[in-house]
Amino acid sequence: MSDTEASPELSLPHAVALSWGVAERPQRGPKRELSIERIVEAAIEIADAEGLGALSMAKVASALGFTTMSLYRYVTSKDDLLLLMQDAAATVELPEPPEDDWRTGLKQWTLANVEALRRHPWYSQIPVTGVPITPNVIRLVDMALRALRPARLSDNEKMACVLLVASYARAVGVVQAEIDGTGAPAEEVTGASYAPALAALITEDRFPDLAPVVASGAYTADDYDDFGFGLERVLDGIQRYIDETSHADASAGTTHAAAPALDREAEDAALYGSDKRVKEAAKARREAEKALREARKREREALRNARERAENMRAKAAR
Repeated sequence: MSDTEASPELSLPHAVALSWGVAERPQRGPKRELSIERIVEAAIEIADAEGLGALSMAKVASALGFTTMSLYRYVTSKDDLLLLMQDAAATVELPEPPEDDWRTGLKQWTLANVEALRRHPWYSQIPVTGVPITPNVIRLVDMALRALRPARLSDNEKMACVLLVASYARAVGVVQAEIDGTGAPAEEVTGASYAPALAALITEDRFPDLAPVVASGAYTADDYDDFGFGLERVLDGIQRYIDETSHADASAGTTHAAAPALDREAEDAALYGSDKRVKEAAKARREAEKALREARKREREALRNARERAENMRAKAAR
């Protein structure tokens, strides 16, 4: 039997076959002291503590008290070990999703994935090479599809939604894990400790749109759930798509998507834009928008002046 064959019926890469338990395993000694599970567990402990760069077959063998060659009887390469580690780290437990609420279930799934990435920062450093083919990662996909069961979506659309939220979870998990790894206090992470300096450096003439955000305190705020907000908007997008489409003959796997609801205002503008009163109203709208932009500019100037006055007062008080 070749390394890429788990059985006459299955043809899988050796490490994938190992993850499914369908590959031949070496004959272990009478004490049965070493196993694939122990090797993977030790490797994960090293990667969690020291990072993926510190991981080697020799280091895993040393941690287990065996020779490096002993490990190769169980795991034939470091690449195989990484795949087995990735699958083992993908173990996530979730409550049963609501029967009629796909949104809550998918939100729970996404949050759980973020936390898994934070527990194992090295996970995202292993490149994505294709669709999931190991059991625990496939179980994650199955759990997401279970959450989406009540959603009126085709199979292709459900898989696209899983990829969408998984990508969002991966991006956020990577950032959170990197922040966790710095060990920096919250005020440094948010930039709050640098707020006065940032307010002085980020001026409206150089950064006209960011300056008022810094002045308002939103740039360094730590009491706003940016990730939660983004996730809700992603889920809003899926919900809107579901609302705007209909599907028929789901059992046959066919999908009949209804055309999105027409934007009535845009349609009317196209049909009646030449009407005299419509033109006058459109002109008034443009003038109002221009006035609003000017008002916002004055507001930014007022904020900058208020900030400068406050800084001058603090400077005088410190003398």
